[in-house]
Amino acid sequence: MTKIIPAIIVSCFLLSCTTQKKASTKSINGLKFIGEYLLPDKTDFKNTRVGGLSSIDYNPGEKLYYFISDDRSDSAPARYYTARIFLSAKGIDSLRFADVVFLRQRNGSVYPNKNGDSLHVPDPEGLRINRKSSELVWTNEGERIVRKDYVILQDPSVNIMRKDGQLLDTFFLPPNMHVTATESGPRRNGTFEGLAFADGFETLYVSVEEPLYEDGLRAGVNDSTASIRFIKYNVQTKKPLAQYAYLLDPVVREPIPKGSFEINGVPDILAVNDRQLLVTERSFSNGYLTCNVRVFLVDTNDGEDVSNVTSLKASPQKNFLQKRLLLNMDKLGINIYNIEGATFGPRLPNGKQSLLFVADDNFSGREKTQLLLFEVE
Repeated sequence: MTKIIPAIIVSCFLLSCTTQKKASTKSINGLKFIGEYLLPDKTDFKNTRVGGLSSIDYNPGEKLYYFISDDRSDSAPARYYTARIFLSAKGIDSLRFADVVFLRQRNGSVYPNKNGDSLHVPDPEGLRINRKSSELVWTNEGERIVRKDYVILQDPSVNIMRKDGQLLDTFFLPPNMHVTATESGPRRNGTFEGLAFADGFETLYVSVEEPLYEDGLRAGVNDSTASIRFIKYNVQTKKPLAQYAYLLDPVVREPIPKGSFEINGVPDILAVNDRQLLVTERSFSNGYLTCNVRVFLVDTNDGEDVSNVTSLKASPQKNFLQKRLLLNMDKLGINIYNIEGATFGPRLPNGKQSLLFVADDNFSGREKTQLLLFEVE
């Protein structure tokens, strides 16, 4: 189903989206909202239910979009999809899936679900194409369940695979990113989400969705103290180079009932050039179907390495990445669902750069797999 929304101009400033070795400094004046596309409910492709799309990336050489599903091998083995999206001056005309590929462990087998091998169930969240090596990199959030009679501890990971899904290698995990049975390290379902290549695919940034236990409390309504980390990796050595501190906005809406579930975190990052990242913050509160999404611009040159800072609670905020609001999706005048991914797409018919976001439907009949198309001016 396609739904075209009247164009809305959203003023913003950012830099060129090229990923060349030499960073461009050409400014962009704004984002023009073109429209949305809603994937029909209960869409099946090659005997899999399409859902849980938690990332989007575009490969211009193939003219294909890549989506990873966060299905934890429940409805089908963990997987990613490729698709062709047909754009026009009026919006997204159609989406046609091209293939589905199952993710595979080192031994070549697909990943199990919780009924098969609970210690190796994946939680895929981010996926990017390394166009230099033709390999894919994906994030696994891991698991942290600590109960009196039941404990599962699985570290998050940044994984390298071939396009056929075969796992090749993983990036080194910083010491403070290991999952523990005590309240230290990453929180459950709040670890590695976003990925962004920079420096001609020699650098990789990874975003942590929510604060580490040591770094303080999770985001809340009227609370502007929650801080997370971005990890900068050397792609060749797979070793971390730095960590940067980033301050989250408060949760936007009071949950219903008050005191029930609320969250604001970073589900995705996207490289604008070798220094700057587009950072998506998604706020959700119990009692509402939709989300509140903000997109910010940060310059990593403004941040200090906090790899050796045990707790960001004690770190001056002047050391944090400075962010500037580019887009408030509340102002688009439509329902905004669970936005989890962003990518620069091809040129539009008028020659302008396209930018697309995707929302994860959580395999729910009420939520939607939603694509949002913008024109970069």
